[in-house]
Formats: sequence, C-alpha cells, structure tokens
Amino acid sequence: MMLKWRASAPRQKGIEQMMATHPALLQWPAQESVPLGLALWDAQAIAEATGGKASGDFQVSGVDIDSRDVVSGDLFFALRGEQSDGHVFLDKAFANGAAAAIVDRPVLQPHVLVDNTFAALEALAKAARERVSGKIIGVTGSVGKTGVKEAIFASLDRASRGAAHRSVRSYNNHVGVPLSLSRMPGYSEYGVFEMGMNHANEISALTAQVRPDVAVITTIAPAHIENLGSMEAITAAKAEIFEGIVSGGVAVIPADSPHFEQLRDEAKNCGADILAFGADSAADCRLLDALPNAAGGSLVTADIAGTRLCYTVAEPGEHWISNSLAVMAAVKAAGGDLGAAGLALAEMGGLKGRGARHRIAAPGGNALLIDESYNANPASMRATLAQLGQTPAARRVAVLGEMGELGDFAARFHRQLAELLADAKVDHAILVGSNMKHLATELRGQLGKATSDELGMSGGFTHCDNPDEAIAKLQEYGINGGDAILVKGSNSVGLGKLVAHFTAKEG
Repeated sequence: MMLKWRASAPRQKGIEQMMATHPALLQWPAQESVPLGLALWDAQAIAEATGGKASGDFQVSGVDIDSRDVVSGDLFFALRGEQSDGHVFLDKAFANGAAAAIVDRPVLQPHVLVDNTFAALEALAKAARERVSGKIIGVTGSVGKTGVKEAIFASLDRASRGAAHRSVRSYNNHVGVPLSLSRMPGYSEYGVFEMGMNHANEISALTAQVRPDVAVITTIAPAHIENLGSMEAITAAKAEIFEGIVSGGVAVIPADSPHFEQLRDEAKNCGADILAFGADSAADCRLLDALPNAAGGSLVTADIAGTRLCYTVAEPGEHWISNSLAVMAAVKAAGGDLGAAGLALAEMGGLKGRGARHRIAAPGGNALLIDESYNANPASMRATLAQLGQTPAARRVAVLGEMGELGDFAARFHRQLAELLADAKVDHAILVGSNMKHLATELRGQLGKATSDELGMSGGFTHCDNPDEAIAKLQEYGINGGDAILVKGSNSVGLGKLVAHFTAKEG
C-alpha cells in the first residue's frame, strides 16, 4: 500500500495564508503529496532483476556491501574481493539487522541465490535506473566533484521536497556507482551520481550504468597524470562521461578551461547539447560579479542561461564561485528550481575532509582548522592555499601532505607549491610525505637567497614522514587563538588523523 501525506486542516489553512502573504512561494513546484513507500525492493523484484532465486518473500529498505554499515532492513551483497569474501560476514550482517542477502551459495537466512554477486549488484543497479523516470545527473572532474555533487543534490532535494537521491561519500568507482544506483527509490525525481577514475575507460563503464540526462565536468587538472600521461588524455578520460548521456541530454562544461574546446567537441560527438559555465563571455551560465561577504563566502551575480540571479555561496574561495555556476547550470539543465539552488548554496557547509571548518580551543581564544585532508592535486592545492591567504588570521599555518598519482611530474608540481605558500603569506608549513621533500628542498634553496620574513614564512617550515610526526610538529610549534590552520593532502597520507586529534575538543 502506498501511503500519502496531507496537511491537517489548520496546517493547510496556515500554508494558504503564508502563500498569500508571500506570493513567491507560489512558484514552488506543485506537488500535492509525497509517496512514502516503505520498501526499496522486494524479493520478487530483486530476483527478476538479478536472474536469481529468492528463498521466500521479503522486503528491504536499503542496500549495503559492508557488514559494518548494515542497518535494520538492509539487503546485504556478499561480494567476493581479491582479499576477502563477503559470505564470511553474513552472520555479522544479519546480526546488524539485514533483512536478506545476495549470495552465490545457499544459506539459512533470507536470500536471493545468484551465480555472481557482483554481476547481481550491477543488474540491480540497471533495474533501479530503468524504473526511474526522473532526471539523472552525473558529475565528474579533477577537482570539486564531490562538493558539486552534494550542492546539486541539496538544490534538487529542496525543490522536490525530498524526492532526490545521490551517491553518498565518494562512492564513485566500479562498486560505489552500482551500489548508489541500487539504493535509488523508484519515485525519485532526481538522481545525482559522482563518477571517478584513475585510468582511461573507467568512466565509460560507469556512465553506461548511470545514463545521465545531465553530465557535469567541474574542471580539468593534472590529477592521475601518472597513469594518463598528459592533460589531453585526462580531458579525454573525463569526457567519457558524455558517452552514456541519453538522447536530448546536456553536457555542463567549464568555459574557462583551456580544454574547453576538446570537451565541447567530445560532448557534441556524443549528441549532447552544451551548457557552459564560467566567467568567459561565451559562457551560457556566466559570472557577472562576485563580492566577499562578512561570513567568509561570496555574493554572486550571474546570468544563468538568460536569467539573472543574485545568490550567496556559503563556502569560501574563488573555486566555489566557479562550482556554484556549475551547480546552477546543472539545476537549469535538469529543469530544477534556481531559487531553491540559491538557498541551498547559501546553507552549504564544508564536508568532512573537503573544506569542513572547525573552531578549536587555544591560548588566547579559538583557532580555525580547515579540513581538506581527503584529496590533493596541484589545482586544489592552488585553490585552497589561495583561500588560506584570504582568511583573516594572526598566523597562517599549512600542514600539507604529498599529492599522489603525479608520477614523473611529482617533483615539479611539489616544488611549485613554494610560490603558493609565499602568495598565501603562510607563517609556518609542516610538510608530510616523501614527495614533499621536493618542496622542502625548494624552500631551503629560497631561504638561502632571502630571509624568512621576505618569503612570508616567519615561522619557517619542517618536513616529516607521517601524520603522527606531523601532530607532534604542530604541537611543538603551538596553536594560538586567531591562528588559521590548513590541513591538506592526498587521502593516502592520512592527515585525517591529525584533524581528528586537534578537533577532538572543539572550541
């Protein structure tokens, strides 16, 4: 039975009065009721989608592949990996509340028996995509794809009153994408999915599953250049997202990118319409003006495909001004509500590891710790260090972990960070990881030619090998009230441990 929510008479009267007082609310998408189906999948639908055999009747309200994450009502996929077999964790999954499992051997608990559990996950993802008639948005890019994905979701979820779905965390690979699809309710009006890659042809496989109506590329930067070899190859790999775009679909691409023409041509070759965003005069979603606001974000004025908007971006930094244009373009392409998108951008907070801001107690008051510990590449380092330089602070401290997957380009890209540290007026830097030795060498060379004050690094710098040493170095340097501390590095460095240590007792 499908349940529906309706307002009570007094509440309905209040809503009508509010809409009469605020006529702009009349533009809110019309929707008389919201379906509240309790089941995501039932045994019959799962068996039909996967070609498996159900042990009996059951319903599930979620899908998971990690027994530690299972909650009551979940469907647990017992996937086989190179190092482990999910069947070993069946008892734990059911102890945590799993309603059923997908298995490749008979078990006593409720299940669907299949030949291959991973193939079954992909098949269920395909069925989930086919049963949804709403708009699907795919997001990729070298920098900013998770934040942009979250902002697009927040915009569309607000406008659809909870009928939007998205991939959580960074579930953007060959397992995370089908898992995220399989979790999408059939009534979803929007689905937003992130797609990542390390090598060519990886996004091709993901976009074939997602089949986006709108395909967004945030930016192109030298991430994964170790594997791909050139910026042109990186651009081509990101442009694979257009291969899965549905008929009449829209490609949202950065007009300010030096690789714009390659992206545009790749999108056109796949039959997509183009919606470009940026400050360039040829952009369809064009930045007109941006001013910093008192809260640290920006007040943006933009022309969104003929509609002039003024909105606030809560996230600080020039990169988020560009990100906001990508969000607006995606919402426009998906037929969403631009006003709701503006409100969502004004309320967005930083994500864990991707810009979350913490106030930590220190002598003389609170210090600001900026958590960018999840990812790092040359473009994102440039953006976040520039933002640190614009952040009012008594002292600026940068804890920088090495950037991964740069291959033969690693030494050059790490040395180039010296200029960014100087531009940001960083007082003290703690450099973590073997590749950061290149930056340390560059800084030592510059210190031989200038004083620390001339370099803007009155507190100097230090190099260490791991997060534990970085914690000790930061404690030795000391954190004072009014300090701003940026923590940024590739996730493999593990600087999240440093963030957790210093934010355990926030101010």
